[in-house]
Amino acid sequence: MNVPTLILPGIGNSDHVHWQTLWEFANPEFFRVQQRNWNRPVCDEWVNVLEQAVAENGENPVLVAHSLGCLCVAHWAARTNLTIKGALLVAPPNPEEDVFPLEATGFFPVPLQSLGFPSIVVASSNDPYGSLGFARSCALAWGSRFVNIGPEGHINSESGLGEWAEGFGLYQELAV
Repeated sequence: MNVPTLILPGIGNSDHVHWQTLWEFANPEFFRVQQRNWNRPVCDEWVNVLEQAVAENGENPVLVAHSLGCLCVAHWAARTNLTIKGALLVAPPNPEEDVFPLEATGFFPVPLQSLGFPSIVVASSNDPYGSLGFARSCALAWGSRFVNIGPEGHINSESGLGEWAEGFGLYQELAV
């Protein structure tokens, strides 16, 4: 496919068995957006790093975001003039929930307007960081297609999805 693809992990980065990392290692056109501080994310910093990464790619990349990376994309989309091909937004966390990490600052309120590019929001029915209702409302506001993959937790390493073929199929829909 050879579409430039930017990987946007959530807080703490994605470890070696996370589907994002497995996709990155298996696909030479995938690049991780490296944040300055993975453990104390500041929304404005993350958005600025994303803006620079998209500007450097220049060929309408696809964004693949997990968790807090989804909120970064929403904030970025509300501010940028750059264009992308699309975004896969997996397991958006709800910053209004008690379990939202206190170390993450500036991500609330979540922008609830059209992203302006094709996108798919993927959610799990038992995600401790964001309910199906929250993910569905984000998808509706963002103009995204919504996909419920059932009880898969936070759709991260602990979910045991490995290379997560279903998710990669969704990515491919955006990359065509």
